[in-house]
Order: sequence, then C-alpha cells, then structure tokens
Amino acid sequence: MSAVLKAPLVVEFPFTRSLGPVQGAFLTGLRERVILGVKTRDGRTLVPPVEYDPVTAEEIRDLVHVGPTGTVTTWAWNHEPRRGQPLDTPFAWVLVQLDGADTALLHALDAPGPDVVHTGMRVRVRWAEERTGAITDIACFEPYDGEVSTLTVHAGEFEDPVTGIVAAARLDYTYSPGRAQTAYINALGGRRTVGERCPSCRKVYVPPRGACPTCGMATSEQVEVGPRGTVTTFCIVNIKAKNLDIEVPYVYAHIALDGADLALHGRIGGIPYDEVRMGLRVEPVWTEGGRYPDHYRPTGEPDADYDTYKELL
Repeated sequence: MSAVLKAPLVVEFPFTRSLGPVQGAFLTGLRERVILGVKTRDGRTLVPPVEYDPVTAEEIRDLVHVGPTGTVTTWAWNHEPRRGQPLDTPFAWVLVQLDGADTALLHALDAPGPDVVHTGMRVRVRWAEERTGAITDIACFEPYDGEVSTLTVHAGEFEDPVTGIVAAARLDYTYSPGRAQTAYINALGGRRTVGERCPSCRKVYVPPRGACPTCGMATSEQVEVGPRGTVTTFCIVNIKAKNLDIEVPYVYAHIALDGADLALHGRIGGIPYDEVRMGLRVEPVWTEGGRYPDHYRPTGEPDADYDTYKELL
C-alpha cells in the first residue's frame, strides 16, 4: 500500500464587523494612545470595555480613562512565536490589570526570559509607532517600576472615530486524509474514481471514509465506480466567490456515479444552467494535468428514471 498522504493546509477568511459606541471608542482611543474602560453601576471598571454588564446584563456606556500601566495577574511563556503574533522573539502572554481597572487585558509582555516574569510584576504599554485603531496599537507591554496611574472620566469622543474592523481569521494545520481517502486521491490522479464497499450492507461509498456510515464496520474492499453518473439534486449559484474564476450563474450538483451508493459534489458545465435537471446523465471533464474532474457535462443519454436514484437524494 502506498504511503498515507499529508499536506499543510490553510483556512483563512476576513471577518468584517461593525463596532458599537463603546468598542468603537475603545479602539479609537488606542489610536490616540488613550485606554478606555467602562464603569458599571456598582462601580466596577471593565477593560476591555463591553456594552452590557456581564453580571446584570444592563447596558453600560460610562467611559473612563485608565492608566497605561498595570499589574500582571497571571502569565505563560511563549517559547516559539508564530506568524501574526505580537512579537517575533520569545515573550510572555500576560493578563494585565491596568491601573484603575477591575478586569485584566490579555496581551504580550516583552521580557528577556521567563525568569524575570512573575505574577504581581508592574508593566506598562509600549505603543506601536503606527496606530490605526486596533488592539495591535498596543505593540506589547514592558517591565515598569514607576508610579501608579490614575483613573479619569472620559467622554469617548474623538475625531474620525473607528466604526468597523476587519479581522483575518486563519488556521494553519497539517491534514492527512487517512488510508481510504489516500487511495481515492491517488486513483483520481489516474483519472479513476474508487470507493469502498461495506462488508455488511454491501453499499459502495465514494469518497470512502474507511468505515461504513450505516453499519459502522471497517471497509477495505476497493470498487471502481463511474465515470458516468446521474444528477440527483442541484443548486444554481448566483453569487461569485472571491478568487474563483467561474462566471455566475453556474450549477453545483450532487452526482451519483454509476455503481456508487453515495452522491458526491461536482459542477455541471456544457449545458445552460436553466436546463440542468434531476436525472440528467453526466460524465467527467478533465483538464490537462488536473488531479480531479474540472466539471461534469451531459452524456446525451436519456435521463435516468427517478426510481433509480431516489434513495440517493
């Protein structure tokens, strides 16, 4: 058996959100080197600020200016910083209770080593040289042995306030498809589609998962299916996806390959989108060097009878 495949993968997308008056003021304040908290009715000062009291759920809007200095309440040393983290050299993740605040703010502490970091140590903000109205306007914290800062009331009003942010969500990981899907992917490289048959119910699953989803039994018997198949159901896509070079509208369908007991996904081409229908017989179209079908097109055969694929909807 060939070696099980693995590859580095990245899932990434930009998340855009609007900001309310409290968090908008907080981020705008960071741009202006001002740290704002919000005061609750019972006198607590929350940093970072929130719009609703986490204890009583009542709306809170009273902003206060807290100090850029504070005390470490707990910490953990980061030996190997990753891409996108605040510092590119080893540092400590710390929870800092800023002077005048009753809650702690999570950020990075630039320190020469873990032996100098301790709960109760005094720190201060190191501001980023270029600030845009984001939490990264605080470049990091650094050790500090000066005086305690005082808290003052703040109106939270600034010129050109920040009203929205775009946060990039990203996950880097190594994916291994396992034995069954490795065989499936390798077969696709030879323009073949291979599934696995359950030893109990005898159903053939494509793509295979190494176990029958109905019986729970391990599968190992390989079965070549297709290449032709039947459209069981479909949808018309009218919104163009970013970085996808396919003109809309187009059709994405469930296709039951001949000999398979599970429909897989595929794009339908070679036919006007409004002529695609359930029961349409299709075949794969491969591009030069492609490792999987680019799309499926009509074979010209009569449509399949509904009874032949109704169990695969």
